[in-house]
Amino acid sequence: MTEHLSPYEGRKAPVARPTTPADPRGALLRAPETDTFGSGGVNALPAQARTGEQDAGTGTGSEHAQSSTPATEGPGSHRPRPAPEGVPTQPHPGPDAARPGTEGPAGIAGVSDVPGAPGGAERRSGRPRPPGPAAMRRDGDRLRFVGAATRRIARGIDLDEIVMGLCRATVPTFSDAILVYLRDPLPVGDERPAGPLLLRLRRTDRIPEDQDTDGGTLPALQVQSDLSSAAELCEVRVGSALAEVLRGVRPVFADAATAFGALPELLGEGRTVPGGQRAILAPLRGRRRVIGAAVFLRRPDRHPFEADDLLVAAQLATHSALGIDKAVLYGREAYIADELQRTMLPETLPRATGVRLASRYLPAAETARVGGDWYDAIPLPGSRVALVVGDVMGHSMTSAAIMGQLRTTAQTLAGLDLPPQEVLHHLDEQAQRLGSDRMATCLYAVYDPVSHRITIANAGHPPPVLLHLGGRAEVLRVPPGAPIGVGGVDFEAVELDAPAGATLLLYTDGLVESRLRDVWTGIEQLRERLAATAQLTGPDHPPPLEALCDEVLDMLGPGDRDDDIALLAARFDGIAPSDVAYWFLEPEDATPSRARRLARSALERWGLTELNDAVELLVSEVVTNAVRYATRPITLRLLRTDVLRCEVGDDVPQLPRLRQARATDEGGRGLYLVNRLARRWGATRLSTGKVVWFELNQNG
Repeated sequence: MTEHLSPYEGRKAPVARPTTPADPRGALLRAPETDTFGSGGVNALPAQARTGEQDAGTGTGSEHAQSSTPATEGPGSHRPRPAPEGVPTQPHPGPDAARPGTEGPAGIAGVSDVPGAPGGAERRSGRPRPPGPAAMRRDGDRLRFVGAATRRIARGIDLDEIVMGLCRATVPTFSDAILVYLRDPLPVGDERPAGPLLLRLRRTDRIPEDQDTDGGTLPALQVQSDLSSAAELCEVRVGSALAEVLRGVRPVFADAATAFGALPELLGEGRTVPGGQRAILAPLRGRRRVIGAAVFLRRPDRHPFEADDLLVAAQLATHSALGIDKAVLYGREAYIADELQRTMLPETLPRATGVRLASRYLPAAETARVGGDWYDAIPLPGSRVALVVGDVMGHSMTSAAIMGQLRTTAQTLAGLDLPPQEVLHHLDEQAQRLGSDRMATCLYAVYDPVSHRITIANAGHPPPVLLHLGGRAEVLRVPPGAPIGVGGVDFEAVELDAPAGATLLLYTDGLVESRLRDVWTGIEQLRERLAATAQLTGPDHPPPLEALCDEVLDMLGPGDRDDDIALLAARFDGIAPSDVAYWFLEPEDATPSRARRLARSALERWGLTELNDAVELLVSEVVTNAVRYATRPITLRLLRTDVLRCEVGDDVPQLPRLRQARATDEGGRGLYLVNRLARRWGATRLSTGKVVWFELNQNG
């Protein structure tokens, strides 16, 4: 906006405009302000006059006044006019007032930009202002202010933004200071608050200090209120003056009979506010109940509030309270969405033998926190691990619910040790039972650290990328298959090498597809990014797994976040053949003693003779139970990793159960000994029978 100098300014030499310090407003009042708004004085902005203010009987600021006023003289003969009798010499700023050359808090132009505005030249020169007119005398000013203020409040989406919008919109345009109290805790929706009504000081705001042209601070104005020591927590007692004001909902002046004791109760005993209608107490009522209160204050040297200002305070309080209500509901929905997504995904990844795992999940946006993408890592018998990644169409609550059902189904099927293609077939049937339009893609892989092989089946999902130890990255050729939910489609599994030191990356299409690129372009960029990252650590050392996941996500540009992203990385360490001992044993009476001898020889070869007694006892008990019921050869396998693991397999599907044997029983104590001596133990049902396993620490 172009600035116009008043005739008074035209007769003066240009003076540098004062430097305004950084605005200190907006800090949450968990700790009170250091500058006091009370007996100690406040460093505050000088009074600001309203744009185009006229005497009574005038129209808008551009209209001529009555002929009896000096304002009817020509444009070059404007003179400062004395304020009406009884009006303070430094009036409170109107809704159009702001700092010079800036816009006011409500988006209204500053007064000094208007030709002939009272106090403009003094604002530039740093001298005290002459007396000015009263603030917001016209209804049009109030309407413009309320419109701008409510728009600013409505822009907030969370609680802090709405409360800050209320403070910034009212200070200094409507009041010199504001305190906002909210219920603690805030009720959500229809829930009925329990316990007494407590109001906690959520935020306060005030006019910041200003400087004159010489860089010094303007003289502080003495007031009667000390905001820095206002009570932070107030309990509203039943039948108290504050309770009556809150029940009435309407804003009231501090000196009104109904509010005489309300403000001291809210601010704390011994705290006073400026008299003469310079304080307004406005209850904040949400959709169903009072959720707080706002206090608007003007300094004693400013023009007091008028009766119409109660209507302005009521509008501000109503819009703020409804916005706070919606923000609380939004916060609850966001919390539910976060909890839903957190419980749908694994809290931690398992520590599988021979493989290291890392994962990432990113929602589509802050406003879409849940989605249909998921990942999982499921330990399987024989030290194997199942790696799963899937994507249900959409990123809504419905997609997340379907994803949870499919993930649970996949975990159940993995526990049956079914082949990957069979797992996808049963997932396809489950998706059809959930509905005809329940579509998802999924990739299911099983890694065997002993054979260093991986078996993969795909249902319409982007192919995985394998990063070799030397730095070469390749997109694995896996039959794509049809998405889950189509029905009547066969899935095909392929078995590939998984060399030690290689890294397998499973991901959802949100990582490689967006509005700016197609899937295959994104896959090629992913492959190049993995290869470039591997070059940084050299050919003999793979990149750290967590850092690799972060590097992969860094490939996303500003316009690449169209969908949620699930990422699962597996580093294949494998188990060396020298750390594996494997035997087939016939189900005969002499088999337990033979199993003990084989286990003892393996421990001696590995230098673990201190475990001989425990291993022989536990192997004897588990093999004896298998020999009793098996009809085909049983298997015995010992694995040496960070722990010693023993696995005994047979063709009987019934799982053993731990039970307390009676004193007269001759058997039933084998699993009790396993449970007492082993670090961990378990039993898993297979399609061909079961496997009973236990683990021992190598240090005994």
